[in-house]
Amino acid sequence: MTNPSSTQDLQLLTLDINGERHEVITESRRTLVDVLRHDLHLTGTHVGCEHGICGACTVLVDGRPARACLMFAAQAEGAEIRTVESLGGSGGELADLQQAFRDHHALQCGFCTPGFLMLAEGFLTERPEATKEEIRDVVAANLCRCTGYQTIVEAIDACATARRTACAQGRKGTSRKETTGCN
Repeated sequence: MTNPSSTQDLQLLTLDINGERHEVITESRRTLVDVLRHDLHLTGTHVGCEHGICGACTVLVDGRPARACLMFAAQAEGAEIRTVESLGGSGGELADLQQAFRDHHALQCGFCTPGFLMLAEGFLTERPEATKEEIRDVVAANLCRCTGYQTIVEAIDACATARRTACAQGRKGTSRKETTGCN
């Protein structure tokens, strides 16, 4: 009988996650979401459908939303990965996007929320001037069974508006990444 995790199946990966470098020895077939949750204990990234449909596992890979359940961890080597843990401050304060979700009641059970936050963070970085219609189109990529999406759209739009106002007034964004949309 062969051992399914023999040393032949293992590889050393160096992953840049939330600005920190992590070395992980893992099987080549392990997904990024499994390595994040089980090896690195970054449990904010949730596992839902494991087929890339629900979006609960959405993270940013080189600034773009990606389904961590559809990526092998090895595919993320050399990329900058951000999880929902990267949004808030080190003192536990909420990022502007998280606060907007709270203010607009854009979460109920909270299971899908990390995926929506990362999807929105990536989208707003790319499209800071997004309209509500564009936001609605983007959030349709993730599944939520509780909110009906309207409050999620309102929260993202409110955050985008606040970021644009801050930029117009010469201030940078209030998220952990201080370059949110200001040129």
